[in-house]
Amino acid sequence: MKLRLPDSYVLIFVIIVLLGLFSFFIPSGSFDRYVDAESGITYVIPESYKVIEKTYISLFDFFKAVPDGMMQASNIIIFVLLTGGSFGIINATGTINTVVNKIVQIYGKKEKRLIPIIMILFSLAGAVFGTAEEALPLYPVFIVLALALGFDRITGVALVLLGTGAGFVAGFLNPFTVGIAQEISELPLFSGIGFRIVAYFVFVTTAIVYVYLHASKIKKVDKEPINIYGDAVKKGFDFDRLPTLTKKHVKVIIVLLISFAFLVYGIIQLRFYILEISTTFLIMGILSGLVGELKPGRIVAEFTKGASSLIYGALIIGMARGVTAIMEYANIMDTVIYNLSIVIKDFSPRISSIGMFVIQSIINLFVTSGSGQASVTMPIMKNIADIVGLSRQTAVLAFQFGDGFSNVISPTSGYFMAALALGGIKWREWAKWMAPLFVIWCVQGGILLIISTYIY
Repeated sequence: MKLRLPDSYVLIFVIIVLLGLFSFFIPSGSFDRYVDAESGITYVIPESYKVIEKTYISLFDFFKAVPDGMMQASNIIIFVLLTGGSFGIINATGTINTVVNKIVQIYGKKEKRLIPIIMILFSLAGAVFGTAEEALPLYPVFIVLALALGFDRITGVALVLLGTGAGFVAGFLNPFTVGIAQEISELPLFSGIGFRIVAYFVFVTTAIVYVYLHASKIKKVDKEPINIYGDAVKKGFDFDRLPTLTKKHVKVIIVLLISFAFLVYGIIQLRFYILEISTTFLIMGILSGLVGELKPGRIVAEFTKGASSLIYGALIIGMARGVTAIMEYANIMDTVIYNLSIVIKDFSPRISSIGMFVIQSIINLFVTSGSGQASVTMPIMKNIADIVGLSRQTAVLAFQFGDGFSNVISPTSGYFMAALALGGIKWREWAKWMAPLFVIWCVQGGILLIISTYIY
């Protein structure tokens, strides 16, 4: 009998319950912290860990962790709903389907050429802007594109998820992970970029090949629709009956291009974050509806429809944040981090680099925010690196890889679970498909870490 994993909500709640139960046997402890007046980032003071009076959680806390996690992640949840609503308006103008159909018409006979193009674009967004949750509203578009080209839903999700994921883990200009980690480690900002670009090419190329080979298998199946990973592959696309672009569609495309150009400018020059990005998407949606000749009532209806389609995925982000909440209630977060960090103190530099990678991967199950993980762990890891004779640059790399790889397979990663929900893919199906690539990435990461010990 095959093991069947429960729904994503149930799976995450089970993890919350298990952590809550384990908390009764894990000592409560804490590090001292301070807030940097200039950046506003909270840093951990190394060597300040101490055991405190045991904190016991109640049965009520097990359930409270869920709404608390959603409230902690409310900015991300609202961002997803707002952008989902905006894309609902854009979709109602018919522009997305028309553009997708145009692409199908152009690449219908050479559709696999699109795979590296799309994944490279998304990987650059991940490497430069730290794109992760921000890409959630785009998943439906590329899932539709993948299906129209004769692929499956896993291919559609992988184009975005593994594209951004591969770029994010290398993060050669990612201010939210590398930037913070190097600042804490007292390294020049974005130093070691050459080696990170090498890592970027390794991870992105591997991901593209993996998705390309999968897509090739899908295209080789019989012409009759079959079930692959829970999705019926669409065949027999009629290239002679595709809709053409109208002036209305062109106006919407212009609005989209201007909006995205402004968004890139805002992120780079004006330090846009979730609030400003959400505002930009909202304006983009409303303007697209107006130039797309939708009446105000229709704009509201399509916005509501678009937002409601993302509720499952949006709320699961908050559900995953509940894992952190239950550990905070019991004051065991710092205890877990402290005990994991001391494991690698007595090893050689090369083994310690791999140990840091493994430790950071484990911590990422509980501290899913890249910037949050950097702020919590790097004050400790930089000192451990000094003790074992490991360069701080390698310690930052270990953090990047540990934070990045597990983001696209861990059930506690909110945006990842949301992406699967948007694609209608069950976690166990994705995990089975993703496992070989995850292992390959981890091996590549380990090799790169060892190489870095000779370079830095």
